[in-house]
Amino acid sequence: MTDAAWETLSNQAVAACGIVYFLALLAHLVEWSSLRNVPADADASASLRTAASSRGGVAVATGGPGDAAAAPPADDAAAGRRTALFGRLGLILTVVAVAIHFVGLVGRGMAADPNRVPWGNMYEFTLSGTFVVGLFYLLMRRRLGLAWMAPIVVGFVLALLMVAVIWLYDPVAPLTEALNSYWLVIHVVSAILATGAFTLGGITSAIYLAKSRWGSKETGPLARVPSLATLDRVSYRIHAFGFPVWTFAVLITGPIWAHQAWSSYWNWDPKEVWAFITWVVYAAYLHARSTAGWKGRNAALLALLGLATLWFNFIGINYFSSTSQHSYAGGAPAIGVEQVPAPRG
Repeated sequence: MTDAAWETLSNQAVAACGIVYFLALLAHLVEWSSLRNVPADADASASLRTAASSRGGVAVATGGPGDAAAAPPADDAAAGRRTALFGRLGLILTVVAVAIHFVGLVGRGMAADPNRVPWGNMYEFTLSGTFVVGLFYLLMRRRLGLAWMAPIVVGFVLALLMVAVIWLYDPVAPLTEALNSYWLVIHVVSAILATGAFTLGGITSAIYLAKSRWGSKETGPLARVPSLATLDRVSYRIHAFGFPVWTFAVLITGPIWAHQAWSSYWNWDPKEVWAFITWVVYAAYLHARSTAGWKGRNAALLALLGLATLWFNFIGINYFSSTSQHSYAGGAPAIGVEQVPAPRG
């Protein structure tokens, strides 16, 4: 295939995955709408088991004769079947969308001459970051019980893809000399992985605050998310995973690459400063939880502050700073990828 054909394939794959993400979002919204009137103490899995044991549309209790009176009405069984159907459909569509998303990334890298990693500008980093968020969700879905997060994650990824395609798109171009380094792969991979983890952790923290404020009702969407204690624990585990990866990206590979490009490990560049601020906030979050026993609302607020500094570093610095040495290809700013001048000397 020619470079132009690879670029066309990438653009078509991005458009296709956006459509599939949208269909997945619709399926998950229908799933949630089926659950909004289910009491919080009626576990969804029990409803699904009852629905699976129904025969001919009539719900059948799975317990002994004494449990017959506890069998749910036929309407509840129908709601359970509908919920299970759209939940499975949404998951399948999300898996397909992430796979097509990956094809779009590969095509973007293959379209360059010479072939390269797809992290040369803001459009490409946004594609990579959203792919990691979707992939992390799928990988952690069963392990951490994140099925409740599906419409939020899919909606977030879809929104950023729309922003990337409409406002951030740049034609494929070769990497500059400074970017054409193996440190690009090491530094940016770790930064993207940490960004995906922190984003999922931030979503969990935001849901914690919403549930603690408005989740006291026995019905409604917030009644279907896990308990506050579970949300708090999941958020901590995700952040505990992302922090050492971010540390590796910011305090190890970043300075090494900066020394290679600028002959200095630290230059007080705005992006370097904000990356370190993000590191300090998340370090304070983990330290407060382990030593001062911070949990719940205070920990969630601190986690969201860290997420705000993270995304401001990736997006805001590129738009609002005129002194940063991180310039970007194609006339469009990039998030997270250091496109720097050639090394001095």
